Amino acid sequence: MLVILIVSLTFYRFDNVWQISISGLLILSIAYQLEKIIRYTIFWPKQVMDYHGNNESQSVSLMVSNVLQTNQNALKLLKLIEKMKPDMLLTVETDDWWEKHMCPIEKDYIHTVKKTLDNLYGMILYSKLELKDAKINYLIEEDIPSIEAQVKLRSGQFIQIYCLHPKPPFPTESDTSTNRDGELLLIGKKIEKDRKPAMVFGDFNDVAWSKSTRLFQKVSQLLDPRVGRGFFNTFHANYALMRWPLDHIFHSSDFKLIQIKRLRSVGSDHFPMYVKLHFEPASSHLDEEPQADRQEDQEANEKIRDANPRKYQHLADPENDMRIIPNP
Repeated sequence: MLVILIVSLTFYRFDNVWQISISGLLILSIAYQLEKIIRYTIFWPKQVMDYHGNNESQSVSLMVSNVLQTNQNALKLLKLIEKMKPDMLLTVETDDWWEKHMCPIEKDYIHTVKKTLDNLYGMILYSKLELKDAKINYLIEEDIPSIEAQVKLRSGQFIQIYCLHPKPPFPTESDTSTNRDGELLLIGKKIEKDRKPAMVFGDFNDVAWSKSTRLFQKVSQLLDPRVGRGFFNTFHANYALMRWPLDHIFHSSDFKLIQIKRLRSVGSDHFPMYVKLHFEPASSHLDEEPQADRQEDQEANEKIRDANPRKYQHLADPENDMRIIPNP
């Protein structure tokens, strides 16, 4: 739009109404888009503060990679893991082939949670750090898994983690975004209820500035380390001019940021993401935490119910705390 606007301003004489109208509409469109995305540029205050210390016992590094199930270049990913040495690695679109070819890292990543599938929704969590109470959930659909666990930092502090890869609104996947939004918001409500140090990461199949992701942030009160730093576009790896951020790492306000980086291609249609955080309770954010108002809280409940009416038709009384009550 900026290129078209520059061309129009250069060549239009503006002696016709249609030339003025087109240029005016372009300016309005640019302003609308900027309002959506400016938070993810260096012109916006950082939502998560930087950490400059060296206390590794309170730090945790994380790598997220949608490997692309049909991609069979596991060596690229293995070399990248060796270079970055994350404490935790989440791979999605992971089938039996990928599980077999990732075996070499299991000598270092001795804690794993695996659910391999051939439907593009398999996932494996590898961790050097101890995992506690790890389980695989099917929150909305019976063939779409997610992972929930507690990870123990070297200091002994436990952090609640959630790994997600909901189904996108796409002709071959799902007609609407209802199920994806419901899964995100269900996790958001759980985090809101538990109020523990938490991290949520994975391929959300949604951009950071969408209404549903912003609502998830407000409900969960999690922070986004990209705010004030950049887009970190992870998809589509093969098209330089058509990319947006689909792979996300959100965390509670108990962390400061050590490093965030989009990594090099591993042959997938997604770039991997890497984040290193330092646990420092209630001191990491410059801005106020995202906060859902009563109307937004009710909207989240309705979206969860719409995603799976059979399982989540019973909601708490709106006059109470609006928590989700699943069917027995």
